[in-house]
Amino acid sequence: MKTRDHCTALDAADPLAHCRARFDLPADTLYLDGNSLGAMPANVPARMKRALEEEWAHGLIRSWNDADWYPAPQRTGDKIAKLIGAGQGEVIVADSTSVNLFKVLVAATRMRPGRSTILAERTNFPTDVYVASSVAEMTNCELRCVDPDEVLAAIDDTVAIVSLTHVNYKTGKRYDMEAVTRRAHEAGALIVWDLCHSAGAMPVRLNGCEADFAVGCGYKYLNGGPGAPAYVFVASRHLDGLRQPLTGWHGHAKPFDFTHDYAPHPGIDRMLTGTAPQLGVIALESALEAFEGVDLDVLRAKSMALGDLFIELADQELEGLGCTLASPRNAEARGSQVSLAHKEGYAIMQALIERNVIGDFRAPDILRFGFAPLYVRYVDIWDTIAALKDIIQTGAWDTEAFRTRKSVT
Repeated sequence: MKTRDHCTALDAADPLAHCRARFDLPADTLYLDGNSLGAMPANVPARMKRALEEEWAHGLIRSWNDADWYPAPQRTGDKIAKLIGAGQGEVIVADSTSVNLFKVLVAATRMRPGRSTILAERTNFPTDVYVASSVAEMTNCELRCVDPDEVLAAIDDTVAIVSLTHVNYKTGKRYDMEAVTRRAHEAGALIVWDLCHSAGAMPVRLNGCEADFAVGCGYKYLNGGPGAPAYVFVASRHLDGLRQPLTGWHGHAKPFDFTHDYAPHPGIDRMLTGTAPQLGVIALESALEAFEGVDLDVLRAKSMALGDLFIELADQELEGLGCTLASPRNAEARGSQVSLAHKEGYAIMQALIERNVIGDFRAPDILRFGFAPLYVRYVDIWDTIAALKDIIQTGAWDTEAFRTRKSVT
């Protein structure tokens, strides 16, 4: 039987415990929703204050040069590259995940003429499927969605692109990136990985498994803030021949020549379109300092340990209360979250949030709990399970206010 003292002892021995001080976290809140919106790193406000009060207010347009605004997407991309196993000059910050996914899917289908299928999975995050559906229609391809366990068998010589999310947003199930990428390449297909639920919570080794493309957001485990700009990875071997569809001026080889003839930038800059959302890029670049000196294998070890503890305590404390595990029990097969299913999941989550225990809900019945290893403590897991147990046992969730759906769940 695990106790709260056991969790306290784990925190005392945690090699990443010092990283919690890098974040501005409310003292009265247990925050297990970093897989949806990361906590704010403590250094970001000062950086934003300087950007607003000095660089924008006083520097004005001169700050594109004087404050080095212009190369921020490239600098920030290189920082993210270190977290996802990419090389310098292979990642750039731009647009949103959805826009970047559109760009790489179109570019990738152009690289596989004569092939007619974009392969995805049925349980993927909906926007990935929406975007892939539009790309398939535009490129005269078929979008084929299969169950996760059917992906490997479905990759055949008709497939141009395999487009998958590394860690499932709802269940936390993690693909074997190396095995799927190898199978795609054996069949002559290209692979596109969505890293939204993995980058910043575990090592990702894009070049180690020879991935072709990847996209991801800046606002989850990378802690870049709400609506933070996204990023895109293109393996260097593909850059020369890559034709992306949104040929804006910042992707031009010489954008300030203002010629009407488009010539793509020779490097990763060709994935840019319009002017960067500069304040968002600045916030993300600053937020990434929270990872300085962090061993990603140690980060992953803590992530798995937090998930294992959550599952063990759920087994121990929630038996008979209507909760079922919706995530893989094997830590190696999980990302950095654990999901529970309960028929009253929405109301239960609202009752938890009312107590400042913050996870989130995904329809139809999923309570999600994300473990950002830089700031989540083992004792947070104990206290979350204790609050969940009390809310279900006492029926505290069963009120009209908690049942009423809000715009964001």
